This record gives sequence, structure tokens and C-alpha cells, in this order.
Amino acid sequence: MASSKDPFQFQEFDEDGSLMETNRDATTIRIEDDSTGPQKQRNAAGFSPDGDDEDPRGNDDQAELLSGQRRSTPFWTFEYYQKFFDVETHHVKERIIGSVLPWPGKNFIHVYLRRNPDLYGPFWICTTLVFAIAISGNISNFLVHLGKPNYTYTPEFSKVTIAATAIFSYAWLVPLGFWSFLLWRNNKIMNLVSYSFMEIVCVYGYSLSIYVPAVILWIIPFEWLRWCSIMVALCLSGSVLVITLLPAVRDDHPRVIIAAMSTIVVLNILLAVGCKAYFFSKPENIILTEHGAPAEVIKAMPTMKA
Repeated sequence: MASSKDPFQFQEFDEDGSLMETNRDATTIRIEDDSTGPQKQRNAAGFSPDGDDEDPRGNDDQAELLSGQRRSTPFWTFEYYQKFFDVETHHVKERIIGSVLPWPGKNFIHVYLRRNPDLYGPFWICTTLVFAIAISGNISNFLVHLGKPNYTYTPEFSKVTIAATAIFSYAWLVPLGFWSFLLWRNNKIMNLVSYSFMEIVCVYGYSLSIYVPAVILWIIPFEWLRWCSIMVALCLSGSVLVITLLPAVRDDHPRVIIAAMSTIVVLNILLAVGCKAYFFSKPENIILTEHGAPAEVIKAMPTMKA
């Protein structure tokens, strides 16, 4: 019969402290599970053991992608417009080249935007055009009066404000009006091509890129050169707008088509001619008239008295 005190039987030992009290010379070795070490380290560093250390926003985005739905954001937030500035540089270059060199049959939205409009290119094109108009207008005014006695150059900073108001109003309000017009016509005719507001804004923004080199040429004080550059810019910019926006109203009534396209072309002409007339007018003619008119009055007064 086996002894009740078998030396090979497993026994439960007390803590290290009690063992050290019974035998001072004993050496204790603590063996821990390998899986508990890293877990304790993560807990000590502040990570939760249940996998909560992962980014919950990443899990939400992944769930939205898997479900095929994205969380919609209000249009008055910066997050809504952030996606319109996420564009590659080569895409911006292609769109600028496509707006400067339009080709019949190539719809700018279908060929270059591909349902991915951006605001990066239109914003910087409009900003560049604003400063190009203001700076070129000041330089042109300086060159016209250069060498004249009693002339002191004074920079006209108000031209920047006026140019910005005109350019950005054209680039935003006109697309808003055309988009509202399309919504109104779609309620009457269901088979019309539908463009989003951002796509129309993108088309109008890129269509202004041809005016940047044209405005720089307006520094040269030759009226024939200025009008030639205006005609070229009007033809290229207007062609982009007509070729792209015509399919949106092609199935509408002929009178509506003519009215819509005529409005687009006329507003484009008014912008170009208005900027040329206001920022690049002939101030020397006004000065001569102001000095010439009093001289004529003085000469005429003695004749009237006699």
C-alpha cells in the first residue's frame, strides 16, 4: 500500500515569502506564462486587452466601405469641400490643357472630370487671374504715362478688390444660375443630361485659364493686340462652355437651347470686354479732354462777348 506521503506527489507550495521564512538558503525561481508578459506590458502602457487600441474611426470607415455607403456631410462644413481639393497635379495640368485647347465632340466633364470635379484648379486659376488683371492694369497705366512731366505713379490697390469681385462672382453665380436652370428644366423634361453644381463650377473655373496669358499681353499698349487676344480668348473659353454644356439642354425646346447658349456666350463676352474697358482704358484721352475743354471755353467766351 502506498504511503500517504509520497515524495513524488505534486504539492501546492505557499508564496515565496513563506518559503524564504522556512529555509533562508533556498533559491526560488518564478516561471510565468509567456502570453501574460506582453499583455501586462500593454496594460501598463495604457492599452486595453480586448483590442480596443485600434482606431475606431478606421473601423467605421472600413465598415462604410464594405457596406458601400459613405457618411454624408453637410455642405457648409470644411469636410464636405475637402474632397474637392484632393486632386493630383497631372490631372490639373490635363484639365488646363483641355480647357485651353478644346476639341469638337470632347465633353470637358466626360473626358477630363470623369465625375471627379475639383475646386483646387478653379480656385487658383481665378486667384491668378485676379492678380494678373490688377497688376497688368497698374503696369499698363504706368507705361502709358511714363515720361510725362508732373506725373507721379500711384498704385491702385482697389483694382484687386474689383477684379476679385468680378471674377469670383462670374465663377460662382453664373454656374449657380445655370444649375438652377437645369433643375427647373429637368422637372419639365425628364430625359435631360444632369450635371452637378460642382461640375459646372469646375468647367467655368477652368475655362478662365486662357484669360491669364491674354491679360498679360494687355500690358503692351497696342489696342489691336489687346482686341486680338480678347477674340482668341473668347473663342477658346466660349467653345469649352458651349461644347460641354450644350448636351445638358440638347433635348429641350430649340428656343430654350438658343436662349441658354446665348446667355452663356454673352456673359463670357461681358466679362472679357468689361475687364478690358475698366482696367485697360485710355486715361490719357481723359486728361486731354479735361485740359482741352476749359481751353475751348476760355477761347469761346471773348467771342460771345464781342
